[in-house]
Amino acid sequence: MLDKATLLPTLMDKLARLPCGEAVDLRTYKRNRSVLIVKKDPDSYLIMENGFHQDRIHVPSAKLKKTLKVLIKREFPRSNKVRLYPLGPWDEKSDPLPKRKKL
Repeated sequence: MLDKATLLPTLMDKLARLPCGEAVDLRTYKRNRSVLIVKKDPDSYLIMENGFHQDRIHVPSAKLKKTLKVLIKREFPRSNKVRLYPLGPWDEKSDPLPKRKKL
């Protein structure tokens, strides 16, 4: 679990080192809202928002930080801690949304 204050720099560093085709999952403490980030190419990402809003966004790496800042503010407004799960290789065709434990 990461502090929300240090989440964005930590996440940007992790996404820069993430191999293409792999994903990370951001969840609230209760695991009821999530933001899934998949690195498609070295310069493009797919973000799937599953919480207050249901959305799929294709983002170039130049706009990734600003988009994540908006999504974190929207999906985790009162959270102090955010869970970060590395999901490894992820294929959209075989698994549309990863299944995680909910409380």
